[in-house]
Amino acid sequence: MDPSYVDSHVHFWDPALLPYPWLSHHPSLAKKHVPSDLRRDLGAGGGPLAGAVPRSLVVVQSECDRARFLDEVQWVEAMAKTEPLIAAIVPFAPMDRGDSTVAILDDLARRPLVRGVRHLIQDDPDAQLCQRLPFVTGVRITGQKGLSFDLCAREWQLPGVIDLVRACPETRFVLDHAGKPDIAGGRLGPWRGRVRELAALPHVVCKLSGLVTEASGKVPAREELKPYVDHLIACFGPQRLLFGSDWPVVKLAASGAQWLETARELVGDLGPSDQQAIFSDTARRTYRLP
Repeated sequence: MDPSYVDSHVHFWDPALLPYPWLSHHPSLAKKHVPSDLRRDLGAGGGPLAGAVPRSLVVVQSECDRARFLDEVQWVEAMAKTEPLIAAIVPFAPMDRGDSTVAILDDLARRPLVRGVRHLIQDDPDAQLCQRLPFVTGVRITGQKGLSFDLCAREWQLPGVIDLVRACPETRFVLDHAGKPDIAGGRLGPWRGRVRELAALPHVVCKLSGLVTEASGKVPAREELKPYVDHLIACFGPQRLLFGSDWPVVKLAASGAQWLETARELVGDLGPSDQQAIFSDTARRTYRLP
């Protein structure tokens, strides 16, 4: 198998430039994180994959103050001029603002690096957010503009996510962090059925990402994660799974190199072409990477 890979889920931020209110809850992350820091983290630890820098990155919005989301897009675009690893951007876009949503999507669709958008569901105070008509309409229009929609929701929110995906058959969906299962709580059962329902919808792919931060310990425990990864493979198949580091959020539980090594081991029983699908081909197809 080609050892190179695509990282489909990376965040960059600089709190000196833009406000990120959520970082107040994670002081260890509340500092600048840019591509040079990613390279440094991947080179640390001395493991077998230390220094394994991805061939391409998909930079996903980092939930800055939403009034400044276009500033975040422009900041990443400026970085991309001197950072060849940045191949695509998935910015925030509000789905529920009617005509304003349409204008924002028109603007984003004209930007060459923007391949999809995300409107976080996971912490929204409105439990029915993704089932409300304005939100559903925005997601439908996202697909009409040729953009995918990244779904970031918690396991208990997946029934509403399934309704949204069914209501938008022409929009390509990317399930972030495997639907955020409650690995620490050992709640495999509810997540298992909901993921199976989502995977039955052909316009959904799923990121193999975020699992170590949902687990119970600081060390990526392979035996704890394996039932979840095996279920993802059984439901989506390698052709609809794509690796993501979720760096630097992953550092709450493991280094980027540790998670990459763990992910490689968790799918190590698959053949070379299936592993290449997870670590490269699905991301290239999903985000239309060169």
